[in-house]
Amino acid sequence: MWNNRCIILFILWQPTLIGVGIIICMQAEVIQQLLDINYQFYQTFGEAFAATRRRVQPGIRHVLEKISPNGFWLDLGCGSGALAQYWASEQRQGGYHGLDFSAVLLQEARDLLTEMTIPSGLEIQFMQADLLTTDWITKLERRAYDGVLCFAALHHIPGYKIRLGLVQMVRSLLPEGGRFIHSNWQFHHSPRLMARVQPWSQIGVEVDLLEDGDTLLDWRYALPGQNEQVGYRYVHRFSSVEFEQLAKEGGFQILESFESDGEGGRLGIYQVWQAI
Repeated sequence: MWNNRCIILFILWQPTLIGVGIIICMQAEVIQQLLDINYQFYQTFGEAFAATRRRVQPGIRHVLEKISPNGFWLDLGCGSGALAQYWASEQRQGGYHGLDFSAVLLQEARDLLTEMTIPSGLEIQFMQADLLTTDWITKLERRAYDGVLCFAALHHIPGYKIRLGLVQMVRSLLPEGGRFIHSNWQFHHSPRLMARVQPWSQIGVEVDLLEDGDTLLDWRYALPGQNEQVGYRYVHRFSSVEFEQLAKEGGFQILESFESDGEGGRLGIYQVWQAI
């Protein structure tokens, strides 16, 4: 009994290895539930959350040291504009285009940039867009980028097939050799974050309808003098096998993988993919 899930059996052939795996196609209702969790979170806690994300992580700084200061780059899930600010402060040239679905975070990003001088040779744009549709790609003014960034956003996309669709759209924006650089949470390396893991029954989602790695985390916030408010976020924890599969099916090869950020420098897994 598979509870109406779609099971796809696939075989990966290599000269010395035959691997067999299973992809689970989640029900549309479950996907919508997971999306609603994060949408509600950022609508309710967007400003408070942005206040905790106003610095560029060490892993991102490491990535930027390795890429050209020129060229046009697209940032998926740009949030409240911390990277855009850093991009400008480094006197980079070309273009930085940021996309995010949260109007609250994008407004903060725009407000932050009004407080600084943008280099004359740098074009910074922000656009509100839902990465789970194909509309965002049709709204872009450019149809080709030197690279695409996606920091701490891909792990909020539910369902393997949807994540693969996004990766394939990213590939369509890149020339051969272009880079897709992304980071994702490794919250399992933090006892503090693991204490935030909540049972899916808390919000009425059946565990056997989810994919391996799908996790519900709570988030707590209180302004001075106010009672604590609790929000929930859906996060997917990637395995190395899934990364390899996504890259291969999406038209990429993995060039580099490293850990950085947070407690013990292991809360984020960064990967650099090259379009092939």
